[in-house]
Amino acid sequence: TLYDTAAVYGWGYSEQLLGRALKGWRHRAVIVTKGGRRWDRGVTDPSVGRRSDSSPEFIEQGIEQSLRNLQTDYIDVYLIHWPDATRPFSEPMETLLRAQQAGKVRYAGVSNFSVEQIEESLKTMPLAACQTGYHIFDRRCEARLLPFAAGRGIGVMVYGSLAHGLLTGTLTSDTRFADDDWRQAGQAFGLPLFEGEHFQRNLRVVERLKRIAAGNGKTVAQLAIAWVLSNPAITVALCGARRPAEIVEDAGGDWDLPADVKSAIEDAVQAGPPPAAAPR
Repeated sequence: TLYDTAAVYGWGYSEQLLGRALKGWRHRAVIVTKGGRRWDRGVTDPSVGRRSDSSPEFIEQGIEQSLRNLQTDYIDVYLIHWPDATRPFSEPMETLLRAQQAGKVRYAGVSNFSVEQIEESLKTMPLAACQTGYHIFDRRCEARLLPFAAGRGIGVMVYGSLAHGLLTGTLTSDTRFADDDWRQAGQAFGLPLFEGEHFQRNLRVVERLKRIAAGNGKTVAQLAIAWVLSNPAITVALCGARRPAEIVEDAGGDWDLPADVKSAIEDAVQAGPPPAAAPR
């Protein structure tokens, strides 16, 4: 089982919880964590208080802290969380290479990097994985990143498989996000998923998808996960959960999507707002 976390999730608390949960079971888990991102403690608004820092000192400190948080002596896959435009990409890669040689990190990767940034990183060391956003409403990575990763043998882990809650089927036109919920601003990684009329149109698409899912004995979340996994370039569809029942439901997304169902999904989406397909 693969578990994805990051140093900035809960300012380390997510890693600590995972470390406690996997105590005695570490050998049965693949742990992916991310570093190189500063997030001022106590700042819940993701638009402020965050910045990338891929300096050797910060990455090294981050790896050591993650090892302590996770109660492990190695990390299966360590990703640079976001690119740091203030430094050459060789710097964090050299740091990860040293950590790999020391046995602290088994495989290295990147998250939210463009094709060009990945190419620069590959000049220093091989990358096993990259992370990017991908779901029924966001297909930007299909244009360049997915073909590039497939051609280089880089595994692709995608976040946002359920469109940040939109494809869970639990949101309605009356949904109001809390002030400390980043979705209340309307934007989701550069897309207006939760913004005004965009949100209302997206909800209508979700209602159509619900009917398709029900016709196949699935929930809309399971349909959305299966859609992501139906792309052969995708290695892992990351899903978050707050309750055990959600984990069980998400696991039901591992089913082969028939061609006619995939076509029906496209018809449902095209009847609403077109999915984002700008190059990433």
